[in-house]
Amino acid sequence: MRLRSWLPTSGKVLAGLVIVVVFALVAIVGPMVAQYGPRASGPEVLAPPSAAHWFGTTQTGQDVFAQFVYGARVSLAVGVFAGVVSQVVSIVVGVIGGYFRGLVDDGMYILTAVFLVMPGMPLLIVLTGYLPSRGMISVAVVIAITSWAGSARVLRAQTMSLRRRDFVEAARATGESRVRIIVSEIMPNALPLIASGFLFSVITGILSEAGLSFLGLGSLTSTSWGTMLYFAQNAQAFLIGAWWWFVPPGLAIAIIGAGLALINFGIDEYANPRLRTGKSRAKSAPAPLAAATAEEPHSPVPDQEPQIRPGGSQADPVIEVAGLTVDYDTAEGRVHAVKDVSLTVRRGELLGLAGESGSGKSTLTNTITRLLRPPAEVTGGSVTYHRRGTGAQQEPVDLLHLPADELRRFRWTELSIVFQSAMNALNPVMRISAQFDDVLRVHRPQMRPAARLELARTMLTRVGIDPERVSAYPHELSGGMKQRVAIAIALVCDPDVIVMDEPTTALDLLVQREVLDQVMALQEEFGFAIIFTTHDLSLLLEVSDTIAVMQQGRLVEYGAAMDVYTDPRHPYTQTLLRSLSDLGALV
Repeated sequence: MRLRSWLPTSGKVLAGLVIVVVFALVAIVGPMVAQYGPRASGPEVLAPPSAAHWFGTTQTGQDVFAQFVYGARVSLAVGVFAGVVSQVVSIVVGVIGGYFRGLVDDGMYILTAVFLVMPGMPLLIVLTGYLPSRGMISVAVVIAITSWAGSARVLRAQTMSLRRRDFVEAARATGESRVRIIVSEIMPNALPLIASGFLFSVITGILSEAGLSFLGLGSLTSTSWGTMLYFAQNAQAFLIGAWWWFVPPGLAIAIIGAGLALINFGIDEYANPRLRTGKSRAKSAPAPLAAATAEEPHSPVPDQEPQIRPGGSQADPVIEVAGLTVDYDTAEGRVHAVKDVSLTVRRGELLGLAGESGSGKSTLTNTITRLLRPPAEVTGGSVTYHRRGTGAQQEPVDLLHLPADELRRFRWTELSIVFQSAMNALNPVMRISAQFDDVLRVHRPQMRPAARLELARTMLTRVGIDPERVSAYPHELSGGMKQRVAIAIALVCDPDVIVMDEPTTALDLLVQREVLDQVMALQEEFGFAIIFTTHDLSLLLEVSDTIAVMQQGRLVEYGAAMDVYTDPRHPYTQTLLRSLSDLGALV
């Protein structure tokens, strides 16, 4: 059944595969069955196809069939070699440059642009003309280094898009190395472009070799389809009617190019699990209706003093944020995304962080989790984590200055993240088991693969998902199930704090309620603290112990959830609650 899911369903792809396999067999088996050598001359000159000479002979009595099958080996080998080298260069320049950015990317981008503006064939002719020797390997290398730029540009653009996706951020947060992120997260998602680029590089290599040989610039001592066309043209085979000399290589080049192009139609079917495995089979179970949400108004009084009150929990602090300020350098000047924010997250509490888009919620949580990227810069304040335990184990940890190796161990074992959209937080080309395994392999390296798989199944059971779905791809799960999988992955190492960045935004109201009920049950079971960010103040009033309201980078209201509801002191909070009341979201 699994093998059948990998078989192509498109007639075009099947046709392309048949063409390529036939030519591969011709190149491999043909020389074994050829009766003559490609350079051996005979008495029959310019003889048409016959039983003795299947494709006829040349003006010197050489067997065209022998030249054709030996030439297939050389032409296909040049195409494949050029395709491999070209794609390796494209991946290095496009994927690595696009992921790391900076000066390295700038230099690679300039190099790519230079090769793109140069005409391909003239550049190929010039470089080939200066080769000290024109062996097929030298020709193949020149073809490769002149054909990588277009694919590199496409891969760079795709990588720059993928590097901002939540599943890549999640991989970075779990402590995966940059090399593994590129190999396991970026490249599988760019596989259609890589495979497509390889196929067209092979076509380009075959055509380029034929063109160079036809012009007399290739390796004329080797037998290829290109050299066959060169000698046929020199002997004026077309004028004398010796069609059997030039038609086979010319037709073969056209057909193999068409076959590779047809295979290109099916690349997505193999690279994209959604296309390979069919429609999603999983549906979320219905749950009670949740409260309606409302749009957040803009406050007319941004300069009002913040209203700070005691939080809703008196447990020991686990994270303390003091005077935190985060700025962004932009072309229009410095933007203060977070301004002098101070708050405390206590063990076992749910801190609700509310605010409109652009209020600084995500910047604040990204600072706490150390996921900020340039041009963001922490210009003031501190973030302190308090571990469980006694003595030296309980010494506060300065998260803003935690070394990279310690930060890698800290994430997911003591603090984990559930990203905003489950649609993007799970890698679409990896099974759920592999995504659990990525986390456990980094943070539980002593666990055997079987134990890691069993733990993944256990965590799925705890979030209300059939453990058999551990082998599913993300697209086979509903939106609510994806979000619960993301929560299960965040809990797999039993952290003290989970940051949930608008985890229910993309879900409908029924599924929101289902996910929230699951989160509350898990919190009661495991006792972790939650930082829950959302636009929906009515939702936070229902589930939070403490609420922090942000506006334009400032913390404008902070206190126990019931106090914020019954006695809002800041005009912005009052306006939010009044709008919710008008819509019937609060009773």
